[in-house]
Amino acid sequence: MTPKERVQVALAHREPDLVPVDFWSTSAMDAKLLRHLGLASREELLQVVGADLRYIPGPEYVGPPPAVESDGTRHDLWGVPRRTMVARGDGWEQPYEEVVTYPLADCETAADVEAYEKWPSPDWFDYSVVRQQCEECGDHCTVFEGDRLNRIAQLKPAMYLRGIDRILMDMLVAPAVFEAIVAHIRDFYAEYERRVLQAADGRLDLLMTGDDFGAQDGPIMSVQHWRSALKPGFAEFIEVAHGYGVPLMHHTCGSVVALIPDFIEAGLDVLQALQPRTRGMDHVQLKAEYGPALAFQGGISIQYALPFGTPEQVREEARVLFETMKPGGGFIACTSHKMQADTPVENALALIGAYHDFRKYSLE
Repeated sequence: MTPKERVQVALAHREPDLVPVDFWSTSAMDAKLLRHLGLASREELLQVVGADLRYIPGPEYVGPPPAVESDGTRHDLWGVPRRTMVARGDGWEQPYEEVVTYPLADCETAADVEAYEKWPSPDWFDYSVVRQQCEECGDHCTVFEGDRLNRIAQLKPAMYLRGIDRILMDMLVAPAVFEAIVAHIRDFYAEYERRVLQAADGRLDLLMTGDDFGAQDGPIMSVQHWRSALKPGFAEFIEVAHGYGVPLMHHTCGSVVALIPDFIEAGLDVLQALQPRTRGMDHVQLKAEYGPALAFQGGISIQYALPFGTPEQVREEARVLFETMKPGGGFIACTSHKMQADTPVENALALIGAYHDFRKYSLE
């Protein structure tokens, strides 16, 4: 099978020749592995891993130049000021963008939200590059997800605009403000998604959205509030993708088992993260109860065995996960999030070795 065919068979809940493998890692972790293995590029690393999926960068931004303040603070697509910070460790460093202020923090009414002058437009992107990006993926499964600051979502951009605590409080005490903010975000991304899919011209195999709905012990809001406030937009993104014949994968960290029936009802194809050691996100239970209706990607923890365990512990965690999730297809092997730069190279190599050793459906 080609990598593309392998993923398609797995997402149809049938067993391919091998479990499809995806590889998520930060640029700093990539740099560590490239140095150790003597490789020149991430593509070479993906070939060593045997990864079946390739992620395209997507539309190019051609809109108004982002505002830059005198201290170097840059405003993102949503007008959120961000400052580049750098996390450092033993022989590695990883830049990240930290929010400086929340531009909608002082809004008191929906009218205040409507008066915000920095709502983005889908017209600010050149979508013509998407088809060529897809073609360059060859026979791999082609995925579009965007980046952390421009990923199809609802709640995450609202958190950046309003503040995490404030937007969650809005759901209870200022629903009109919440609805006004999320409506702008949802409308933008629904149209942006349509244009990406149209530009791909049938060459995109999987679309990924991403919103964190879970904490360690359960959803960060009640199921009822998620249904009323976020499920309509969640379902709309899925409907748009399905209208172009493209399955949708959603990333969320944390414990979201209480929301899975609603995910399935909305038409979700693949649930990503499967964050271990969060309440209710037991692989055996999830596979048994929801496996026939929902595919899964992820499951290898980046919080415990990979950064702090031994290579043997990493390998055992992978073995158990494969044993649970392989039967009947419906599984893409990957870490629960991007492998961070604090992961020892030996543990990363143990995981890659486990992928090769445990992904086979039969010995030939």
